[in-house]
Amino acid sequence: MTDTLILHGHKQILVVDNDHDRAQQIATVFSFVGEHFILCTQEEVSSYLSQRDRILSIVLCGEIKPSIDKLVKENPSLPFLLHDVIDANALKHYVNVIGCLSTPLNYAQLTQMIHHCHQYHNKLPRQAGKLTRSALFRSLVGISEPMTQVRFLIEQVAKTPASVLVLGESGTGKEVVARNIHDLSERAGKAFVPVNCGAIPAELLESELFGHEKGAFTGAISTRKGRFELAEGGTLFLDEIGDMPQPMQVKLLRVLQERTFERVGGSKSLKADVRIIAATHQQLEDMIKTGDFREDLFYRLNVFPIETPALRERKEDIPLLLKELLTRFEHEQGKTVRFTEKAIESLMEHPWAGNVRELSNLIERMLIMYGEQIVDVAELPKKYQHIDVEAYEPEYPEELQEQDAINELFSSFEYDEVDAQNDFINTAIEENLPNAGLLPEDGINLKEHLADLEVSLIKQSLEKHDWVVARAAETLGMRRTTLVEKMRKYDLQKPTE
Repeated sequence: MTDTLILHGHKQILVVDNDHDRAQQIATVFSFVGEHFILCTQEEVSSYLSQRDRILSIVLCGEIKPSIDKLVKENPSLPFLLHDVIDANALKHYVNVIGCLSTPLNYAQLTQMIHHCHQYHNKLPRQAGKLTRSALFRSLVGISEPMTQVRFLIEQVAKTPASVLVLGESGTGKEVVARNIHDLSERAGKAFVPVNCGAIPAELLESELFGHEKGAFTGAISTRKGRFELAEGGTLFLDEIGDMPQPMQVKLLRVLQERTFERVGGSKSLKADVRIIAATHQQLEDMIKTGDFREDLFYRLNVFPIETPALRERKEDIPLLLKELLTRFEHEQGKTVRFTEKAIESLMEHPWAGNVRELSNLIERMLIMYGEQIVDVAELPKKYQHIDVEAYEPEYPEELQEQDAINELFSSFEYDEVDAQNDFINTAIEENLPNAGLLPEDGINLKEHLADLEVSLIKQSLEKHDWVVARAAETLGMRRTTLVEKMRKYDLQKPTE
């Protein structure tokens, strides 16, 4: 009987059985299929639970005592299998009871059940404390299946030395994925060095990656380290790898194969203890067919691919992303903005061609325009208004309405020169109000005369634009909703033909 669960780093199956002969039969089968296991009695099982993170599954055999029923109930993170259990029905209602093994043990069924145990572990809800260390998974928040899979893949590959290829559209957070892999890896204490292969001219890319010696070319006035040296012991992130010129692809492949390189103009081989994470929004396999990307380099980089989903494929994550991005902006700028439920619902209908980057830009715009306010659908830019919600038009006291009418009238004229504007307004008043410059002996109702002038100008603008309200409102310098309210107020309707 094995004394410890730790055996070559493998998780083991804990077989709980008081029947020695049956336990030995199980041991023979498990040994034959190559599974790591440990045998114990029902009285001994509790002593092994201190190392429950080393347990793959627990196989219960024979008679089930109340203590074993309690064991299943109190360990929901462990999957259980039943074998020759007398009262199996008493345990089947627990979700962590994966199934029952038939007698005699069947290889196909056994491997299938063990696979289910692996999947049970893989899809366990992650503890929040584990995922928030060092602000990890920033912008990778979400409850959608695609994002859950991305976070799972990051955790799986981070502790390994494997090269990673991050695929996805622009703005989906490919660099964020790379940084999380680095921060969760054993190289976290070393540098994370990003390089945008598409932003550096082809003739300078080699010097940028590998450095150069003094005098290697015109302008090389001193020795300079390249990105590979700067990332020594850490991670080099090659963004937009699809834009790398063919000659550089050959040199990069050599470094990946031999783990050494030379500076431009130098002959000394330098060690390259660097993990490579590459990213692209292009279809590299299509580029291989056209000869624009080397097939051998692709397979060197594509050891472990991770595809970042487009935001339109995970719209249920938008509320959580909004919260995450707003928290970040509040920390950086000291102010925030809030969104109504309808506004969020409208944002979830948007196609998001620019993905998370577009969402971040929208939030920054809303912060500038409506900082510390609540944004509804009407305040969103028109391209994001996918829900018909009537804009709120507040009612004001009569004295404020009079002032608003005057302001609306004068703000509807836009001229470069103040004098020209005043002349135009005076002319308009004189044309619409006869003898406007003379105050009648018995006085005048200014509100009524301003209303007449306003009606006249609105009708002129509507007729000019064939009663297209949006264009008329633009000419008058007011919002469309404001013009609609005034048309309703003055009972202005397009004449019937």
